[in-house]
Amino acid sequence: MSTWANLGLQDSASPLMEQLIFFHDHALLILVMITVLVGYLMFMLFFNNYINRFLLHGQLIEMIWTILPAIILLFIALPSLRLLYWLHEINEPSVTLKSIGQQWSWSYEYSDFHNVEFDSYMIPTNELANDGFDSLDVDNRIVLPMNSQIRILVTAADVIHSWTIPALGVKVDGTPGRLNQTNFFINRPGLFYGQCSEICGANHSFMPIVIESVPVNYFIKWISNNVNS
Repeated sequence: MSTWANLGLQDSASPLMEQLIFFHDHALLILVMITVLVGYLMFMLFFNNYINRFLLHGQLIEMIWTILPAIILLFIALPSLRLLYWLHEINEPSVTLKSIGQQWSWSYEYSDFHNVEFDSYMIPTNELANDGFDSLDVDNRIVLPMNSQIRILVTAADVIHSWTIPALGVKVDGTPGRLNQTNFFINRPGLFYGQCSEICGANHSFMPIVIESVPVNYFIKWISNNVNS
């Protein structure tokens, strides 16, 4: 999760988020190079006396400053298109989770298992444990197996919501009457926090999401207990 004075991105917990961080650094490096070059040229303009009052056109320099930006854009566009394809690719998911956005909570259904569904509400501040996080902890966490392909189906019951987990690189809009899907792969155990990132009502920032990533055998025990209950 994000902490105070955290200027960078969160540590990734999935291969997709790793690729998103790599692409961010790649694009930022190109941006810094362009900024330095343009800044240097603009700075040097103030300190030279080069004057040519008969200059009407310069075809060579115009070709250079037209073709060079197009090449730079290709270096950004091609990795971006590849990453966009990976983000929408669904590869034989092991578990399917359905998330329904409701004001001010989330409802979850494990579609592969019978009668495993629950609501997830934010824990009020006065009921929060000493090791809990204000406005981020919930009463019912999502339990998912690590090292498994997870598919999530997102929709909403009232207004537009957005199911967002930064550490996993997942952001899916939940729209009433529409079912959106994406996938992710959690490569380490832990707790991963997120919130609804849409602005569609008062107190709407308090729709937290908590994923508890556990080994597969622990997930089987958890799902068995919930099915039996």
